Amino acid sequence: MRHNKHLFLKNQILTTLKRMENRWPTLTLNVNHSPMPVEALDYHFQNQPNVYVSGDLLIYYEKGSSKKSVAPDVFVVFGVPKYDRKIYQTWAERKTPDVVIEIASPSTYKKDEKEKPELYQRLSVQEYFQYDPTGDYLPQPLRGRTLDDKGRYQDIPTETLKDGTKILTSRLLGLELRLEKYKLRVFDPLTEEYLFTYSEEADARRQAQKEAMHERKRKEWAQRDALLERQRADKELQQLAQREALLERQRAEQAQLKAEQERQRANKLAEQLRALGINLDAID
Repeated sequence: MRHNKHLFLKNQILTTLKRMENRWPTLTLNVNHSPMPVEALDYHFQNQPNVYVSGDLLIYYEKGSSKKSVAPDVFVVFGVPKYDRKIYQTWAERKTPDVVIEIASPSTYKKDEKEKPELYQRLSVQEYFQYDPTGDYLPQPLRGRTLDDKGRYQDIPTETLKDGTKILTSRLLGLELRLEKYKLRVFDPLTEEYLFTYSEEADARRQAQKEAMHERKRKEWAQRDALLERQRADKELQQLAQREALLERQRAEQAQLKAEQERQRANKLAEQLRALGINLDAID
């Protein structure tokens, strides 16, 4: 019973997530918060201890120089332990990021387009993606590049769906970056579902629990109504049986009364005939 309850709640959460997909904002920058893909990707890789996901975190890439640093909006590193860091030092971690996502803004888009591709190429960042939420700063609102055999960036081909959605496939992440009307979403082709953040999953869980409670209440009310209906039907049947019994008793009493009246009439007739000297007993 407990397993069925958990399975029901899990299905409710998945259903709620799918229904709420189009209502959630995606990939918005905030000065005090990491962009949403950090949380979504971290949630996606939560069970893989050697995948580190972060964003807006200073990456120092040259030992002894505090100026040699960069802070990607989103980056993913495979092969390093998953734990919170205040800074990321490539020589200490012995690993540079594998995937970087930069989100264009008025103050960063020029560096994202010119300086950072050269830096990330030099740091052997395997995949570099750029996203322009407004479409005002970059030639393409979504662009992806991957290192070739010579260590040079080559554009990742863009696929366009019938509805106009642009798709870039990240071979390393095993995911798709999808641009839907200037909104960037991360899609898992294996599950055929969009990635969600911890907060979105929690919202969906609360919503699913609320809906499960409503469903439970609905069933309880339905059971109560069914019970009341049964009780009403039983009462009606009981009343009907009582009426039938009463009618049957009345019919029996009427039959007895009629029989008694017939007997009395017969006796009276016999007395009248005897008074006339007619003996009915002597008549064959």
